[in-house]
Amino acid sequence: MSAKQWHIGVIGGSGLASGIALEGAQEIAVSSPFGAPSGPVTQGRIGDVRFTFLARHGAGHAISPSSVNYRANMDVLKRCGVTDIIALSAIGSLREEMAPGHMVAVDQFIDRTQARVGSFFGTGLVAHVSLADPVCPRLSTLLADAAQGVGATVHRGGCYVAIEGPQFSTRAESRMYRGWGADVIGMTAMPEARLAREAELPYAMLAMVTDYDCWREDEAGVEAADVFAVMGANAAIAREAVRRLGASLPETREASPIDTALTHAFATAPEARDPRLVAMLDAVAGRVLR
Repeated sequence: MSAKQWHIGVIGGSGLASGIALEGAQEIAVSSPFGAPSGPVTQGRIGDVRFTFLARHGAGHAISPSSVNYRANMDVLKRCGVTDIIALSAIGSLREEMAPGHMVAVDQFIDRTQARVGSFFGTGLVAHVSLADPVCPRLSTLLADAAQGVGATVHRGGCYVAIEGPQFSTRAESRMYRGWGADVIGMTAMPEARLAREAELPYAMLAMVTDYDCWREDEAGVEAADVFAVMGANAAIAREAVRRLGASLPETREASPIDTALTHAFATAPEARDPRLVAMLDAVAGRVLR
């Protein structure tokens, strides 16, 4: 595997790309065989590095966590030629030391979602990728370094429990998740991280703590207004971190083992594969299906 140029895909809030002021920014509509993505992508450069931004919840945050078309989003980023994915997300904290305003470079996930399609593969083309280490350590380190470099308090490592939502958790659930070893809680990282691995895209998440989840008995439960207020304050730091990441990446991108995650993943014999599904996967798995 040889070195190549970086092309960073960013999944985050609807105002993120415009706030960063990309050089040569263009908004482009990209279609997917998996349905409509959350919206058009915005492409441009930070220095010599190409970036492609996609608003996870669409313009004006109109799409709920359960209704995001995670497969289409990941598919269009792959079609745009992205080499790596960074995800920016708001989270609740399950640990005292991870305070509102802090950021967490998440490295593990517990998936409690129920109503979402979690894989590109299925009947007619079965594949199993390793998800033991769902986050790319190289990319996560670079992202955490960038956030710390712009003054953020960054926790390196943390387990994110993904819930279906759109409601926040009950106190009983919050205590249970703490007992499981989860550190933070959110609604969007799964199946996003799963699909990134199936698309052979290294994935890292910088999660922004907006509140303490409701495990603290002497405090009121989570209120959306409080979450949105902290999100607004953190947005500028997130934009600065992305710009710093673009300026600090190594000149060339050395190959990652995740680039070839599908090489030995297919269980379905070639003659038994569904041609329609194979055609739909021309971007995600074209490297191994051609």
